Amino acid sequence: MRVERDSMGEVSLPDEALWGAQTQRALENFQLSGWRFGRRFIAALGQVKRAAALANGELGLLESDVRDAIVAACDEVIAGTWDAQFPLDVFQTGSGTSTNMNANEVIANRAIQRLGGTVGSKQVHPNDHVNLSQSSNDVIPTAMHIAVTLALRDALIPALVALQAALLEKAQAWDRIIKTGRTHLQDATPIRLGQEFGGYAAQVQHAIERALVATGALCELPLGGTAVGTGLNCPVGFPARALAHLNAALGTEFLEATDHIEANATCDALVEAAGELKTIAVSLTKIANDIRWLGSGPRNGLGELRLPAVQPGSSIMPGKVNPVMAEALIMAAAQVIANELAITLGGLGSILELNVMMPLIAHNLLTGVELLANAVRAFTERCVRGLEADERRCRETVERNLALATALVPAIGYDRAAALSQEAYRSGRTIREVALAWQVLPPEELEALLDPWRMTEPGGSGGAGG
Repeated sequence: MRVERDSMGEVSLPDEALWGAQTQRALENFQLSGWRFGRRFIAALGQVKRAAALANGELGLLESDVRDAIVAACDEVIAGTWDAQFPLDVFQTGSGTSTNMNANEVIANRAIQRLGGTVGSKQVHPNDHVNLSQSSNDVIPTAMHIAVTLALRDALIPALVALQAALLEKAQAWDRIIKTGRTHLQDATPIRLGQEFGGYAAQVQHAIERALVATGALCELPLGGTAVGTGLNCPVGFPARALAHLNAALGTEFLEATDHIEANATCDALVEAAGELKTIAVSLTKIANDIRWLGSGPRNGLGELRLPAVQPGSSIMPGKVNPVMAEALIMAAAQVIANELAITLGGLGSILELNVMMPLIAHNLLTGVELLANAVRAFTERCVRGLEADERRCRETVERNLALATALVPAIGYDRAAALSQEAYRSGRTIREVALAWQVLPPEELEALLDPWRMTEPGGSGGAGG
């Protein structure tokens, strides 16, 4: 053990720890959940500290050797070398000050090592050097915006793009397969299987656009506002220089906050991003649930799709295979939706000049983006790409569909078509068979009106409907 001192007195901490006294106090105070900040958030903190060191160096506020040692230590933090040195619980001080100081202390001590000094000596000072021109109150929300933006850009959006491509491939391949449409889980007028999957692909396109809206909401960074948004102890020119270094390193287009008071005091942009993520989760649930329903069976369900068998489905029923990839995506989406409520409640923690639920928001939003991205990738690769259509089953259900009577309404009227449908249901015959027996129309006209393909196109029945 070694002993360090902070403003509250002496603290004992492990020799091998790169963190310092403030982190040690937080480690002892906050052992609540076992949840720690993930890789993306730690890397984002490293990026903020790196950009700040470079900006402070350009402003003549850091000696070149100290600046270079800090930047090198930040590069190691960004790469994940020192993730084990970030042990703090997510549930801690609401500003995330404990985690900001954790980063400051680890980077300072690693910079000291690189300069040949003794860990804990404060030759490179966690506050005076690593945290120079900053405050926890602008660093933590800045890191949150960065981490979530990169998770959306590098994980979720590519996963959605791949899913959309897989759905479009199925839509094109199955465009000639006509099947029964369903509303209220009851038989409705015909639809092409390709049209259904085209609708799913359109949902995912909207999901991609929503993810981009979320990144747009996060583009303004609070860095430079320091404690309450007034920029106290932040030199003129620091935010612009730091953001230039961030954007160069990340390939991003972050901007300085239009109003630092607002940026420091609220997490509204993160709440907005969570709302977009929730909507994406709702869309993905619809797609996964539909595919699960369409693959139900194999003999006594809808059975229009054959889902790839990726694992045995039952510990008691031999040969049973379940739609596990769809179920996993549905559960992941449910967790994301639940996270959104926690994030919204976290947004309510914006009181006067600071939000005091930032760690909660960061954890729930980042884990939600990562979880959804992983679930979408698995669903695409292990379910959607392997889907097969049962064309014979689709044809069977169309011919027996009582909703085909809808196409006759313009010619024979609603009441006559309803009576025909009721008779077909009662007798077990098809609409076509009953219509021919009742001679409601000449056979050639009946054949044209009951062509299922025509019913899958606008105006296909030759009349208006509702």
